[in-house]
This record gives sequence, structure tokens and C-alpha cells, in this order.
Amino acid sequence: MAPVDKSPQAFSDLPEPSNRSSRAIPGAHMALGLLLAINLFNYIDRQVLAGVEPEIRKAFFPQDPDGIAARTQSGSLASAFLVSYMLTAPLFGALASRWPRVKWKLIAVGVLVWSLATGAGGLANGFMLLLLTRCFVGVGEGAYGPLAPTILSDCFPVAKRGNILSLFYVAMPVGGAMGYALGGFVAKLDPAHESWRWAFFVVVIPGLILGILSLLMREPPAGAADAVSTQKRMTWHDYRILLQTPSFVLDTLGMTAMSFGMGALAWWIPDYLQTQQVPYLLGIEPRTVFGIIVALAGLGGTIAGGLLGDGLRARLRGSYFLVSGTGLLLSAPCVLLFLVMPFPWAWSMIFAAVFFMFVNTGPTNAILANVVHPVMRPAGFALNILVIHLLGDVISPPIIGAVSGHWNMSVGFAVVSAFLAIGGLLWLWGARYLRHDTDIAPQRLA
Repeated sequence: MAPVDKSPQAFSDLPEPSNRSSRAIPGAHMALGLLLAINLFNYIDRQVLAGVEPEIRKAFFPQDPDGIAARTQSGSLASAFLVSYMLTAPLFGALASRWPRVKWKLIAVGVLVWSLATGAGGLANGFMLLLLTRCFVGVGEGAYGPLAPTILSDCFPVAKRGNILSLFYVAMPVGGAMGYALGGFVAKLDPAHESWRWAFFVVVIPGLILGILSLLMREPPAGAADAVSTQKRMTWHDYRILLQTPSFVLDTLGMTAMSFGMGALAWWIPDYLQTQQVPYLLGIEPRTVFGIIVALAGLGGTIAGGLLGDGLRARLRGSYFLVSGTGLLLSAPCVLLFLVMPFPWAWSMIFAAVFFMFVNTGPTNAILANVVHPVMRPAGFALNILVIHLLGDVISPPIIGAVSGHWNMSVGFAVVSAFLAIGGLLWLWGARYLRHDTDIAPQRLA
């Protein structure tokens, strides 16, 4: 028998495998609606902290709130959340891969835990207590992060996942912007009496309601929308398959570089706007303006990326990678231009940087879902979370904080721009492997 050519080129013109389903399963849109609402509060809870970060430094480091020590320790709040998140996500991903009928229950537990922990952050009377609450927020989100896109991938077919995951992840810019705006607004209400604490309290009740609703959801069968056999359970040996899949590896590396840049920008831009004494725009406080821009540009970029990725998929091999890489390469120079343009014109560069940065959101997550066997998806997303945060936005806020303390924030943002460019190049490299890895994914389980 002649050997089979398994090179990426040999698979470049293959049609969509006939055993793939083309329809969403019953209840799919209800699951999407609930997960979208949860994800909205997920990112509100994450970014409300950044919205009140200057007030936190003044509260807990009153002697020198703008010094390098205060900035570095303040950045560690973001790192504490991400460390606990990335370390617990693989645990919950492994549980869901071995027992796929408990995904909704794990999500419910996660939402309840992070909502209560966020509220507890408003009660912290010392920096270490606040740090501890952020760790528990990370534990709660560790149960949610790898499982939510897995459920959506079980509910919706391959050809629609770019759009569906883009719709799911619009909560990232919108929820993040709401967190910024909420933090900035509440912090200004009564600074003398630490009104910033109320930014943590107001998200607790909605989170508890969403957690309870998750307990009532029915579990979709693993791989239901793929129409492939999922009788076999994943073993530790199967993790090797993930590392042998070029699309998974390059996608994860590109997301790591992007996470480094995005994490630093998300944490330090509110402080930059305040220290540069950026004027109000139409009577609106700069942090609120930034939140509005993130919401609008992130929403537009996320939707555009999903439409382009799915729309070009039938005609352009590796469209998810090509769309994502091009967007990130366009975002990198916009960050640099933002530093040299005067306000209010600099706001246009922030808008462009955020828009192009979010183009990849749906396509890159669709890549993760499509190149991994359905049984392995929770573990695949969890491994991705571990790597992109461990080497990305866990370390970038304190690193850029230290750089800005030693030189200035402009130097720090130049480093951010370089990482965005690296991520874009890695994604362009991955385009040649995507069709091949997607086609063989349903058969790749040891």
C-alpha cells in the first residue's frame, strides 16, 4: 500500500468532511444567550479592578502611590487573578474531558464563587486581603473559561463557529468597557470615603442569579454538532496530540503574545490617561471615554473578525489565521501612533488599535475548537489558557509597570507594540496548517 501524504498541502483542497453536522443542536441558542450573559459579567468583574486601580494605590500605598514599588505591587493584583485562573483551568478542563456531563454544573460553581469573591474585594481592609479575593475570582473563572467555548462548540457546527464564538466573545470588549466605566464612575462619587469599593459590590447579585440559572441547563452531548464518536475518554497521553498539532501550537503562541500586550494595555491605560492629564472629551472623564471606545471598537472588531473568518473559509485556506494575523499586525503601529498624536486625535488611534486587536477573537478560538477532537476540547482550551496567561498577561502588567517606573509609560507601550507584531506573524505562519489539522481532528484521539 502506498504511503499516505499527510502534509498540509495534500489536504488543502479537500471538501468539508461529510460526517460533520451542518446544524445547531436543540437548545443551542439558549445556551449561547446564557453563556453570553455570564461572559459579560465575567469581564466586568475582571476589569472593574483596573478602572479603580489609581484609587487602590492611593488607599493602600498612601506614602508613594506613584512609585515603582506601588505600581509593581498594584500590577500583581492582575497577576494574582490570572495565576489562580490559569492554574485551576487545566484542573477543570481535565475533569470535563473525563466526565463531559458535568460542564454546566462546574460553570455554575465557578460563577457563584467568582461573584462572591468580587464582592469580598470591596470589603478588603488591606492589600493582601484584596490580593486573596482576586485569587478566588480566578478560581471561579477557571471553572468557566475552558468549558463555555467547549459547550458552544458542542452545540454549533464547524462552519458557524467563527461567528458564534465571535458573538460569545463580544462580551470581552463590552464587559471590559463596562467594568472600566463602572470603576471610573463609582470612584469619583465620593473619593474621600473610598467609594471605589462599591464598584465590587454591584456585580454580586447578577452573578448569583446567573450561577443558579446555569444549574438548570441541560448538558449537550460532547461533539454533538460534529457528528463523531465520543465514546472514548481522554487520557493524559492524549495531551501529546495537542502539542503535535501545528495549528494549536501556533495559535496558542500567537495568543500568548497578544495577551502580553493586551493585558498590559488594559491595566495601565487608565493610569496613563490620568498621569498625562488628558482633557475631558465632551465633558466625559477620560477613563469613561476609554471604556466607551473599547466597547464600540471591540464590538465592531470582534463581529468583523467572525464574519470575515467564516465568510472567507470556503475560499481561502487558513482564513481564521490570516484574518487574525493581519488584524494584529495593523494594531501594533496604532499603539505607537497613539503615543505621539495629541488629544483628542489620539483617541482615533486607540479606537483603531482596539478594533484591529479584537478582530482575532472569534477566529482564534474557533481554531482551538476545530483542530481538537471533541473529547479533548475542554483540556485543549484549558492548556491554551494556562500557556497564554503564564507567558502573557500574568507577567505583562508588573513588567510594563516596572519599565514605566524606570523609564516612562511610552517605552512600556512600545514594548507592547512589539509583542502584538510578533503575535500577528505567528498567526500568519499558522495559516498553511489549518485546513489539514481541521480535517483530521475528528480522528485524532490516541
